[in-house]
This record gives sequence, structure tokens and C-alpha cells, in this order.
Amino acid sequence: MDSFEINKVIAAVLLIALIVIGIGKISDIAFKVDKPEKSAYKVEIVEDSPTSSSKVEKAVEKIDIVALLALGNIEHGEKVFKKCAACHLINKGGDNKIGPALYGVLGRKVASKKDYKYSKAMAGYDKNWTFEEMNGYLKKPQSYIKGTKMAFAGLRKEKDRASVILYLNKNSDNPLPLP
Repeated sequence: MDSFEINKVIAAVLLIALIVIGIGKISDIAFKVDKPEKSAYKVEIVEDSPTSSSKVEKAVEKIDIVALLALGNIEHGEKVFKKCAACHLINKGGDNKIGPALYGVLGRKVASKKDYKYSKAMAGYDKNWTFEEMNGYLKKPQSYIKGTKMAFAGLRKEKDRASVILYLNKNSDNPLPLP
């Protein structure tokens, strides 16, 4: 390829670029769009107030726990609990693993196992493990108690959560009465 051919190729590329830019400028002039004075929609940003580690705030979603628990069964809960078994034991007298042992967890105070070091968020969460609390926590632990060190993504399916809750309740010396 000689220099004259190279010059023709470069000139063609530059001409195309100029035509594209020119068409853009002409269309901006021909189709002028004025911005509206007022936005059609407004996005409001809510700033969270700073929370102390002893005070954890969460959005509580009202749920019919009786209907939820009716979806589950203990046998299915035992199968689903295998996801939890990587970090937790459920047998009576079981030791803590990465997470605390969960035998008798329903009905007891959150973060109450003496031989386990909980995160500040869990230690400051001053509630008991009820069916509702466990459901909210199992759905998405990180957003339910912000600052928990539990890295589990959660159980999205209602049947899975209900079954695990029933299975946890069964594994106790004093199971909670079903609502």
C-alpha cells in the first residue's frame, strides 16, 4: 500500500467522523428539548441515624407466623438444616463450631451461649429467639441484624424457613408451643 492509499483511508475515516458529529449537532438544533422546570419524579434519600452497637434497628415486616409454619415440616427442615450444619451443631451437648450450637435455641435469649464469642451486634440485640425473630433472621441475617458476623445469605423460600424453624424447635428440652 503506498502513501496515497493510506491518505485516502485516513481521509475517509476523518470524513465519516465529521459527518457523524455534524449530524449530532444538526439534530440538537432541529430537535431542541427543554428541560422541565420541575422533575416528574423526586427521589428522596433517607439518612439513617447513627446507631450504637448496643442498639440495632431493623424494619419489622408483619407476617402471619401460623400460616408460615403451616408450610413447613420437620423432615424437610432436617434436610435444609444441612446448609447450616457447616457452621452449627444441633445435637444436645454439641460444641460450638464456627457458629454457636443451636440445640434449644428457640425461646432463649439471643447471644446467650456463654462459651461462644458473638459479634457486638448480636450481643447487643436484646430479644429472645421467637418464631418471628428466627424467621426474620433466617430470611437474610445480614440485613436483619446489621453487623452480625454470620455470612450466610439466608433462606429465601418460606417453606425452607418454616421447616428449619420447626426443626430447631423440635431439638430442645423445652420446645416452644406452636402458635
